[in-house]
Amino acid sequence: MSPPPGPRPVGLRAVSRRGLLTAALGAAVLGTSAGCARLRDQGPAGVVPSVAAGDERLERVYSPARGKDVDFYTAVPAGHGDGRGLPVCLILHGASATAASFPGFGFGRFLTDAVARGAAPFVLVGATGDRLFWQPHGADDPQRMVYEDIPGWCTKRGFDTGRLVAWGWSMGGFGSLLLAEDRPGFVRAVAAFSPAVGSGDAVFSGVGKLRGTRIGLWCGTADGYYDDVRALQQALPEPPVVAAYDKGAHTREYWNRVTPAAFEFLAGQLAAA
Repeated sequence: MSPPPGPRPVGLRAVSRRGLLTAALGAAVLGTSAGCARLRDQGPAGVVPSVAAGDERLERVYSPARGKDVDFYTAVPAGHGDGRGLPVCLILHGASATAASFPGFGFGRFLTDAVARGAAPFVLVGATGDRLFWQPHGADDPQRMVYEDIPGWCTKRGFDTGRLVAWGWSMGGFGSLLLAEDRPGFVRAVAAFSPAVGSGDAVFSGVGKLRGTRIGLWCGTADGYYDDVRALQQALPEPPVVAAYDKGAHTREYWNRVTPAAFEFLAGQLAAA
């Protein structure tokens, strides 16, 4: 994973020797802090559910916040038409992905599967933010795209933008947490997979602003960010709803395995009064 142009964000680094040794030993820990819910961690590593996606689209739209056209992705669970009236989960991608990657990652099928297993329906929405760590770089502001442009695009589709959550992995996990800090109350909850955080970075500096936001953290014990994610959990002003640490590395295979649990968590937060 390459760093974005300009100064290298704190916390972006290669998988540690300690993490590789942990993977070799096959260590596995599933932890929950006081007050955390323990949700199902389902699905073999790397396996996408064998179900049909619903209304899944990838379009090019102009983002005023970024000053250019971007890929815009939406997915509605099968059986829910065009998604009109459904709440929204914002996707903030990692550095090695774009919104054009989402259909290939099977996100629409994960969503249909989650709803088929009993999760309250919602839509997935995301746009390409490039490798800017979801922070402004000159006139290009991918975070502003998330909180200004994307809700407008969703409103045109009839989605319920009064109920929003955010989900991201790696750079996108960092970006989702930063979004919740910079725009308190904008999202009800954040599901962060292996967030690319580090002591002293913007997320740690603003961690007190996460009070009131429901947080779910997932990270593999062989991930280079494992220690920093555990430190972030301890720094949160309130215990996270979910804090799950199991065998796995900074890979799509691990993230696929924990996606069902994250969708269960996010659906619950969207359905809550």
